[in-house]
Amino acid sequence: MDTPPLMLVLLLGALLPVAVWLGWSLHCSRRLHRHEVGERQRTAQLLLDAQVRHTELQSQLEALVAARTAALQASEARMRTIFATSFQYQGLLALDGSVLDANESSLRGIESTLDTVIGRPFWDTPWFARTPGMPQTVRQAVQAAAQGHSLRQEIRLLLPAGWRQFDFAMRPVHDRDGAVVAIVPEAVDVTERHQAEERLRQAQKMEAVGQLTGGVAHDFNNLLQVISANLHLVSRLTHADEKVMQRLASATDAVRRGAKLASQLLAFGRRQALAPRVVNVGRFIHGIEDLVRRSIGEGVEVEAIVSAGLWNTFVDPTQIENALLNLAINARDAMDGNGRLTIEVGNAFLDDDYVRGQVDVKPGQYVMLAVSDTGCGMTPQVLAQVFQPFFSTKPTGSGTGLGLSMVYGFVRQSGGHVKIYSEPGHGTTVKLYLPRAHEGADAVDATPGTGAGGDETVLVVEDDAAVRGATVEMLQELGYRVLKAGDADQALVVIDDAVAHHAAIDLLFTDVVMPGRLKSPELADKARERLPGIAVLFTSGYAQNAIVHGGRLDPGVELLPKPYTAQALASKVRAVLDHGQ
Repeated sequence: MDTPPLMLVLLLGALLPVAVWLGWSLHCSRRLHRHEVGERQRTAQLLLDAQVRHTELQSQLEALVAARTAALQASEARMRTIFATSFQYQGLLALDGSVLDANESSLRGIESTLDTVIGRPFWDTPWFARTPGMPQTVRQAVQAAAQGHSLRQEIRLLLPAGWRQFDFAMRPVHDRDGAVVAIVPEAVDVTERHQAEERLRQAQKMEAVGQLTGGVAHDFNNLLQVISANLHLVSRLTHADEKVMQRLASATDAVRRGAKLASQLLAFGRRQALAPRVVNVGRFIHGIEDLVRRSIGEGVEVEAIVSAGLWNTFVDPTQIENALLNLAINARDAMDGNGRLTIEVGNAFLDDDYVRGQVDVKPGQYVMLAVSDTGCGMTPQVLAQVFQPFFSTKPTGSGTGLGLSMVYGFVRQSGGHVKIYSEPGHGTTVKLYLPRAHEGADAVDATPGTGAGGDETVLVVEDDAAVRGATVEMLQELGYRVLKAGDADQALVVIDDAVAHHAAIDLLFTDVVMPGRLKSPELADKARERLPGIAVLFTSGYAQNAIVHGGRLDPGVELLPKPYTAQALASKVRAVLDHGQ
């Protein structure tokens, strides 16, 4: 009975270490499990935190990439907008010169689209194909730009809109390493700038010619007046000697040609004194058609075409007659005296598109006078110089080269425009555009006035003694009673004396440019105050600005230009006296 408890005790004693070890092992295992769980939890947390940070970084990176992409797209859009809307001609070329891109301005210039030039050699595109020699020049420029050289020059291109002037540049595009990766051609249309510069040069030339001509015209025409008057007076004394009369006629013709030369120079310099009136050019042309036929000879057939409903124009009838005769004579010479001359008159409108390419021309309504011939025509080189003074294609001694210059100056001074068309072998057409006038036309007498004299009293005021003496004698020869004065102050004394003695002075015939404190226009005003019925006739070799403003005689002013013939003096004096009655 004692043995089992002992065995139990022994068994328990044997099992106790095992139990202790198992308990300790279990305890350690539990501690290890809790540690592993903690480590795993910390690891998991770290992984979670890393994932969150990665997500955040990825979001930030995506946002940054999106922002940079948007910025690049916006920048590209801005550059594309600038490229597309620039007034410059711009493009992009590959290194071999093939076109990669071109903006709208450049494409409008050739009236084409992008797909027609993409991939083509730049020098073989419509920008250059019409201009002789230009493709080779552009090809060399492309090759130089591909080697890293920048070029800039002015070029003139024939485009669908006509000849245009460009400031042209070609520059290479480099990458970060400095290698050339593309070529950028650029061109700025500077045609308008060139036209403005040409207008300035033309204005300066006109001013210089005007000053030169005006400076000598007064004295030159005074000398011609002395010669002309004395030749006339001598001819009255020696009319029975045929040889002397021939020499006098030759000298008189030389005076006439000298006067015409001075007049043409003044016309080209736009310094002549115009006396414009409202004129129906169609009726006026019909009035002088016989004169034109006589001037150019029977070998030239003349046809005048006047459009219905023709507008009036404000023009000097004498100058338009001279212009028409000059054009007709030039046409006759171009046809060697045989051919067809067509004079055409019609209404015309010059619009903004047309005047944009012209020098100093205003848009609006004009009366067009065209003179066409069937002559030899002109080359472009000759055509570019026809309006220059003293330029002529005729042999030396056959002309002054001032005919077309005079026409040009007269039309421009009248506010009009001249255009000339000509081709070798196809004749020439000169078109004069004269501004339209809305008033009714004046009656224009194309026939010369009467040369009859009279018995009225004329006061001659002239500072040149030789001119004064010859003029007084010619007027006395016509039957007039003549008083004379050397300047305006002396003339006023003569007038006051006539008033004091109740004597009549019917006409004041005074030079415009004279020395002294009192000017001719002031003399005329004071004469009218003292003698209300007195008529006034001015004369001058160059009237300057005393009675001429804006290139036109002041309203109501009568002028007899020097040098004048005895016939012209008689006609003008008689006309002014009769008009005043």
